[in-house]
Order: sequence, then C-alpha cells, then structure tokens
Amino acid sequence: MTDNLKNLETAVEGFLFNDATRPTPERIREVIDQFRGVITCCVDDDAAEVLAKRFEERYGVTMAIGSQLRNAQHEPWLDVARSGITPYYWDRYRTLLRQQHFPEPVISTIDQVTDNILGSLEHPHYEGPWDRRGMVVGHVQSGKTANYTALICKAADAGYRVIVVIAGLHNSLRNQTQSRLDRGFVGRDSARLGSRTQDPFVGVGKINQERRPITFTSSIRDFNKASVTVGMSLDDLAEPAIFVIKKHPSSLVNLIDWLRDSNAGRGEHLATLPVLVIDDEADNASINIGRDKVSTINKRIRELLALFKRSCYIAYTATPFANIFIDPDSEDAMFGDDLFPRDFIVSLDPPSNYFGPTRIFLSPESNVLRIITDYDDHLPLSHKKQHPVETLPASLVESLRTFIVARAIRLVRGHHQQHCSMLVNASRFMDVQKQLRNEIHSRVKGISASVRVNGALPEHDAMKDPEMKALRDVWNREYSSLEVEWKDVAAMLNESCAAITVVEVNSSSPGRLDYESQNATGLSVIAVGGFSLSRGLTLEGLMVSYFLRNSKMYDTLMQMGRWFGFRPDYEDLCRVWMPEEAKGWYTHISDSIEELRSEFRSMEASGGTPRDFGLTVRSHPDSLVVTARNKMGTAETVKVSLRYSSRYVETVLLDSSDDSLRHNREVVSTLASNLSEIDEHVSEAEIDDFGFLLRDIPVGIVRSFLATYRNHPGSHRTDFQPLSRYIDERSGQELKTWDVVFTSLRDSHKHKDGLVDHLPGRNINCQRRTTKTDHRPPTTGLWLSSRGRVATRGIEQTGLSDQARQRAEADHRDSLSNPQPTDSKAPPNYPDHVYRKQRKRPLLVVQLVEAMDADGTPLAISGAVVAWGISFPTTQTKEHQEERIVNSQWLLEMNHQASDFTEEEME
Repeated sequence: MTDNLKNLETAVEGFLFNDATRPTPERIREVIDQFRGVITCCVDDDAAEVLAKRFEERYGVTMAIGSQLRNAQHEPWLDVARSGITPYYWDRYRTLLRQQHFPEPVISTIDQVTDNILGSLEHPHYEGPWDRRGMVVGHVQSGKTANYTALICKAADAGYRVIVVIAGLHNSLRNQTQSRLDRGFVGRDSARLGSRTQDPFVGVGKINQERRPITFTSSIRDFNKASVTVGMSLDDLAEPAIFVIKKHPSSLVNLIDWLRDSNAGRGEHLATLPVLVIDDEADNASINIGRDKVSTINKRIRELLALFKRSCYIAYTATPFANIFIDPDSEDAMFGDDLFPRDFIVSLDPPSNYFGPTRIFLSPESNVLRIITDYDDHLPLSHKKQHPVETLPASLVESLRTFIVARAIRLVRGHHQQHCSMLVNASRFMDVQKQLRNEIHSRVKGISASVRVNGALPEHDAMKDPEMKALRDVWNREYSSLEVEWKDVAAMLNESCAAITVVEVNSSSPGRLDYESQNATGLSVIAVGGFSLSRGLTLEGLMVSYFLRNSKMYDTLMQMGRWFGFRPDYEDLCRVWMPEEAKGWYTHISDSIEELRSEFRSMEASGGTPRDFGLTVRSHPDSLVVTARNKMGTAETVKVSLRYSSRYVETVLLDSSDDSLRHNREVVSTLASNLSEIDEHVSEAEIDDFGFLLRDIPVGIVRSFLATYRNHPGSHRTDFQPLSRYIDERSGQELKTWDVVFTSLRDSHKHKDGLVDHLPGRNINCQRRTTKTDHRPPTTGLWLSSRGRVATRGIEQTGLSDQARQRAEADHRDSLSNPQPTDSKAPPNYPDHVYRKQRKRPLLVVQLVEAMDADGTPLAISGAVVAWGISFPTTQTKEHQEERIVNSQWLLEMNHQASDFTEEEME
C-alpha cells in the first residue's frame, strides 16, 4: 500500500469512526473524495474505489446477539450494580477493537453478549460461598478469544480479583493466548516486563496505563511458582491477577500448590477472593472420561475451583457435541459432573463476514474446495511413523503454486504488510511432518529460482520455463475471473516467492509462527504440522490449506478446520484441498451442527434450560460419535440413546450377504405392488428432483415393509423393534398416513450405462453410492456412504406444499445471523431439518442404489441395493427414550472413527 493510500485510509477511518450515523456507500465515497484533495492523501480513482469497497465491507458487517439458556433461580444483579462499576478495562479494550477495525455493530454485539454472560455469573461482592458453572458455544476461528477477553475486562471492572485462563494442550496455543490477553487486558508485553531498553506497553497499554493487572505468566513462560516473590499473596494485590496456563496436569498442579502455599497463615482471605476460571477448548481434555476414577485434568480443574469459596467456571468451545453434556450410562450421572454447565449456556452467532462451514461446505456458490485424489502413492491416509516422503503429490505442488499466485494477487491489491499463510496438515507423525517440510521447502525454492530468473522476461519468453507456465496455468484455472491481469500478477511473483518461509509446527520443531514480531512487514509462511495445527492456533492470513487426514471424529474435524475465520479483502483467493470423503463428512457435520443450533434457538424461545439442551445433545443421532470417544479402546458396552421425533433415520449399514440383498429386493417389489393395488385411492406424481411420490399411504403398508426388511444387526437406529413401538404408539393420529417416495434420477441426469431397476408400476434410474465393505461378525456389512448419509440433500422437502416449503425456508433465513445475500445469483441451499419441522406426515424414502467400489466400478451384485430412510415429524405424544447396548468397538467403527492422536504427537 502506498503512503498516500495509507494516509487516506487513516484519515477516512478517523472521520467515519466519529460520525454519528452508520456510513452508507454514498457517504463513504463522499468522505474519500473530500480527503483526496489533501496532498498526502492524493490517490487515483481506481485506488479510491478499492478503498471505498473496503470500507463498505467493514461497515456492512453485522452480528446477531445469539441465544442463551439459563436456570430461572439466578437473581439478576448487573443492571442494579452497573452504576457502581467503573468500566476502565472494558473501555480500554473497546477502544482497541475500534483501532483494530472491528465493525461498530460487532463491537456493540460483543458488548451486549458479554453483559449477558457477566450477568449470568455471580456478583463478585456477594458474601458467603457460591459457585457458578456455564458454557459459551462459539464457532471455530470465529472470535471466541475476543469474546472472553471482553468478558475478562468486564469481570475485572465488576470486582473479580483472580482470573485463570486454561489455554490449550500445547505451548504454542498457550503462548498465543497470553499474547492476545497481553494486548487486550494486561496492556504490557509479558515477555519484556524485565527489559529496561524496550517499551513493554502493547495494545490497551498504549491507550491508558493508569491501572495495570498483574500477570503471573508470560508469552514465553507458563506459571512457575519458583519465580514468584516469596511471601506474595493474591489478597495483597490492588489490581486483578491473571494466570494463563497450559492445560496440562503439571501446570495445574504447579498453580494449585502455589495458591495453597500463599494462603498459609492468611485465614480465609484468599479462599474468599472471587475467581473466574475460563476453560478454552473445554471439550478437549477437560472432560471426565474416567470409569473408576476421575480423569487427571478434570480432577485438577475441580481442585483449583475448590480452593475458592466464591468461584465461576466458564467452558468455551466451538464443538457443541462436547462430552461435557453426555454420560452414556444414565441421565443422572450426566449432571453429576461438577463441570456440567448447569447454570447457563450461551450460543454465540458469528459476524456476517465469518468464513465458516456453512459458507464453504453448504453454499452452492462456494468455489473453495479442491479434491485430492493422488495421495495413495505418496502419502496414504493411514501410514506408519517411519513412512518415507520421497516425492510430493501433484495436488500438493498445485496448492503450493496456488499459494504463491494468491499472495502475488494480494500484493497487487496492496497487501504488502499483511500476513499470508498456507497450512499443510497431512500426517500426525512428526517424523513425516519433518520430511514434508523439507520437500516443500525444496520445491518452493525451485519455484522461486525460476521466477527470479525468468519472471521479468516478456511473457512469450517466460512461458518457455515450465514453472512459469505452471504458475500462469494456476492463475488461469483459479483466479482469471478476478479483477487482476496476469501481467500484474507476474510482476509480483518474485516478491511473493522470496518472502515465503516453510515452518514445521509441532512440539519438537525449532521454528514457530511468530506473527507478532513481523507485524510491520507481514509474515508469509507455509506451516506444516499435525495436532499443533489442529486446535485453537490461529494462522494469520490463511489462504490455502492442504488437508489429508483420516480422522472422522466430529470435534476433531471441525477443529482441524483452521481455514475457518475471517478473510477481509481476500476471501475470493481462499482454497482448501481435501479428499472427497473428508468433504462429505464436513458437509454432514456442518448440517448436524446447524440443526443443533436451530434446536438451541427453539429451546430459548420456549424457556429451555441447560439440562434440556444436555438431553437433546445426548439424544441427537450424531452424538453417538461423542459417546464413542469416551470408550475408545475399551471392551465395555455402552448405552446408545434413540429418539425419533423430528429426526431422519436411514440404513447406512446394510447386511451384504447375497441372501439378504435378494430378500430386501423382493421386499421392495412387494411394497411397490401393494402401493399399485391401492393406486386409485392415492395420488401419484413424478417429482423432478427426487423420484416418484405417493401420498396418504396407510401406516400398515409402511409398517409391513419395515417389518420384513432385513436390517443389519449393527444398525441400531433402524432396528425394527424400537421403531415399531414408536410408530404403533402414534399410528392412530400423527403417523396414521405417510408419504412414500421412490428416489429416481431424472432421465437427463441418469448416469451413462447406469443401472435401471424395474419395479411394479415404475422404472427407477438408480443413484450411485460409493461403498465400503465391513467384514466384522456376525454378518458382513456394506457401508453405503462415506459421509454418514445416503439420501440426497433436500429429499425431506418431498411431499410438502409450496406454502410449507416457503415457510420453512423463510423461518430458516430469519434464524440465521449470516444469511446468504439476497442479490446472490446462486440458489439458496437449505438443510433438510428446516423442511422436517414443517412435516405433518412422515416421509418414507425408498432408495434403490447402484453400489460402486471406491474406484468407480460397480460391485458384483445382481441388481440394485435397497436402502430406506424416514423423516419423522415432531411428535406431540410423550416420547419414551429407547436405549441400545452396543459394544464400544462397534461404535468406533459405526462412526468411521480413527484413533487420531498418538504419543508421538502429544509430546
């Protein structure tokens, strides 16, 4: 960015910041034109328009208030106490947020949300013992740290004297969290407090230095009781004390021992100091998963809280399928854990510019994903610690070139001083990560050499270099539709390549992601790692991600998504490489989480409590994945909770014996014949997108089909026994009549040489599904989906009236904090659960599937494979929870889990 453009941006920012009204696009351009008359702000029309669009985006960001569940017994206190609170720390932080270009509507929402959370804690000056337990559920990389930094500031203003932040399992994340709290709360660089030559003030410390919290940890050092002044006690301090510690038993024990020692001989003074404990990434390691004894970290957190008679504990997490809600054995035990958020749960909505799962995986206009198909010969998903990395997959080389070209485009846009990052997460083993780092380093240096020698040549001559031609091909494929020309990009390639460093990020690597020290120039880095890149750690300016992992655990997958976050002025450059299977799982998880958040909002509207939400998560079909984690590696059995109201259940796992496949094929023919016999009593119509629909089908025909269909013994959610009980209890009213759809591709969409099945009364163009064989006893299983669902997205709108569809879609749009723009040319992409809420009759989905190998070859099976699904409407009849006893190993494999993190990576 030129000095004049930078000066213009600063001047306009200051003017708009003090403007009383929210700037319109016209007002933004008017102010820019006014300042362009100043000699130091003189820029051309194109640069002025780029700046205007940047301000439009900045001031156009919105953020909804989110949802909250709480117990009604809590006595509100904040509004009454507000007049006696001086918001010193909050005022400093709010000013810093404005300086960091946080949009004013976002700052206002953070203010409101953190007031709600603070008000759900206890008044710090209330006498007598008290403790509160709560949870804040955000989104991955969506600003949770900013939220709890604001909360810490307000809690300190209100009178909380001790603040403990438990921040991640690894030093890199703890250090990053400390640095952010230094800037947002402490006001001093904790790593330079002893320096006499360097200015230690940072962030809020440059705004106001009148008061200073006391930090017992630094951005380079965890808590160490040996370094604390002998005789020092927290009740001697005039300002709040803050500890940012690693989520590790030794760190917790170190702090607990010092707190006990410092309390010796001081009576009740320390014990009665109000303490706020914030547990970041609370679904990771904090949960009690022990059977015969409490697990270590959970035990230490409880010991820490027990030292204080007046305490508040808040768990922050981005994965609502957290173990903290779920005990697989009984409802009572679930609420016996002291860390269960019994008092309140807050669900945060992200700002409208959040680049999250919905935008990446569920939006039809998304152009972010690229599929990896060439990894097997280079880096199989399952490999040993000693696996040699001799060459890079072509897709990884392609992603490296994409990063280089994307960074060149950012330089064309004037982003010279901004961070640019690429992520490579392809192995959990540090030895393999080291090899990958070296190979990538060598390849980047080779590209850089070609660019340095030939990049400045005329295009005709430059294209004689294969590497230069490959870079231009990347631009053609990925970015030629943008506003930049190749000649401008080519002119920046040398600068783009030269600054890139390749860093290995794990517990044994010498390098680290030190963005802070390079704020003046911007850091350009390719980060290669595993677990250390998989949770909490922020990669500044992340543009390109290469993800090649075989974890299927929901929270693990979501936390690995470091590509989620905010991408101001470069969202259109972002690309993510991953296998097709991973794409399917992310799509499924995104749907499931959005469904759970929707239920949370409904609970808030109906006055629900944290207990209600805990039970909902526990009964959610996808919470099986979370339950499985508790029992991984054991031979025990666990109880699986089954509920059907407003759920979609289907046969993903089939009995693949020839006899069962043939039997089920006969069963579906019988169903079609039975429906044909009553055809004069029902209406039949072809549904363009999904197949053949029949309405008002008597429950008896459906029940007969389900009773005679041969279910896989491991498919507990589709077991006829609990299903039939549920249906029979409601067959007189709610489930008296059904809609039935036989899915079939339109003739124009059917696969070349695809399977056509002939049922009585109709021909079915079969959908194709990639399968996986499971040879575990007692019967061979056939998985019909790599993503946990067989049915096509949108199937559950089948049978609804146009009015019901429109109502479902309108309700969904109204519930979103970040809706798709109304001027978008792409059709909206609505999740199935929004249609399910409008159902008055259940929908039976009958699927005849052409089963395919992973390589796209049809399986050697005679005819179609029969699967089914049911979309149940919400019941008005009390539902009796069904439970199934299953082996934990089955749960592990039922949800396609892999034991993802090992000793090598946890070091």
